[in-house]
Amino acid sequence: MSSAASGAGASGAGGSGAGASGANASLPGDPLGGRRAVLVWGIGVAVYFVAVIFRTSLGVAGLDAADRFHVNASALSTFSILQLLVYAGMQIPVGLMVDRLGTKKVLTLGVVLFSAGQLGFALSPSYGTALASRALLGCGDAMTFISVLRLGSRWFPARRGPLIAQVAALFGMAGNLVSTVVIARSLHGIGWTRTFAGSSLAGVVVLVLLLLFLKDHPEGHEPAPAAHAGGAYVRRQIAASWREPGTRLGMWVHFTTQFPAMVFLLLWGMPFLVEAQGLSRGTAGELLTLVVLSNMVVGLVYGQLIARHHEARLPLALGTVGATAALWGAVVAYPGQHAPIWLLITLCVVLGACGPASMIGFDFSRPANPPERQGTASGITNMGGFVASMTTLLAVGVLLDATGDNYRIAFSSVFVLEALGVVQILRLRSRAAHRERDHLVASRVEAVHVTV
Repeated sequence: MSSAASGAGASGAGGSGAGASGANASLPGDPLGGRRAVLVWGIGVAVYFVAVIFRTSLGVAGLDAADRFHVNASALSTFSILQLLVYAGMQIPVGLMVDRLGTKKVLTLGVVLFSAGQLGFALSPSYGTALASRALLGCGDAMTFISVLRLGSRWFPARRGPLIAQVAALFGMAGNLVSTVVIARSLHGIGWTRTFAGSSLAGVVVLVLLLLFLKDHPEGHEPAPAAHAGGAYVRRQIAASWREPGTRLGMWVHFTTQFPAMVFLLLWGMPFLVEAQGLSRGTAGELLTLVVLSNMVVGLVYGQLIARHHEARLPLALGTVGATAALWGAVVAYPGQHAPIWLLITLCVVLGACGPASMIGFDFSRPANPPERQGTASGITNMGGFVASMTTLLAVGVLLDATGDNYRIAFSSVFVLEALGVVQILRLRSRAAHRERDHLVASRVEAVHVTV
């Protein structure tokens, strides 16, 4: 598969002005997909599914963790902040590893690390060892999603890129659903240690499947050998990916869209709904589950829309940001002591669109980069949302402690990062669109030469 062809078509379309027919055209050398592709890719998705269960398990255990380790809001937020700090910091190194070592090796290492982190969290006797365990978990988790994206691009035709990415994210949200339903109930049924230690066994199961059945690519679609010259290779990969406006636009789309739902699900949603809104833990858990269910439905809709109408990418992303800001603001600024339940339900439904909208970032970075840079470019893109999430998690925790648990003030920090992200998206959109159209023209010219 040629670099130009793959680079232009990796997301299944050309620039923002490209029509649907151009978006869905097959390119020479595309993998055919099929049943075997689904099975192999499904193993990678299963690894990501388990990683998300482990990542989000703290979201339903935040109040339990505060009691178990006797910590305040700032210290509690440090669990998720450290985990996301490691995750975000690992994105570019993991992208480089995927480009250089292949998917199977990186996923194997990731499973070992996040399973060890989950088990360590179960057995931690102190706040310090629990922090170290979450950092280890974040390191392993960081190796999963980029690997799954790379696996999908190697086993399926380029035109399937947007839908494949959204379906992978959908299964990740199913992992979140397991956390909000199974982990939450298990904590109150069998306790902390048995819940987290028992869940770590899922890592062993996916590790066995991975070692036995996963392959980096189908026969006949081996990537062209690349020159890996130590530090020069690393600098070249990062610099070339960053020079593409589509990579930077993808990162800012991911940054702006993902973090409100991530902050809500990963840590602060449960305390906000229980302590600030006066809901029972059961009702709060149901609302968190609603976010996940909404995410799964919206993900399928967004994936289909973008696959058929590639020009819908930016309107969908900006529309999601606008709707999220409006509902978040309505809840935070509601004049009564507690927001009405219908408003909280609406907020949770809209937050469900944040994850699918963040996946649109990859639909900007994929067509901007050739196959040998896909891992690195995806790492840069994926870093955006997690940097925003980490920053907001810290800001909320600090503001809660500083204001005596005033969630109105603490949750208003979301608007600062949304405004920053929107400014950057608007600044980069024209350059990225022009560059993407150039890639599409080049791929079509090469396709004609190959056909002739």
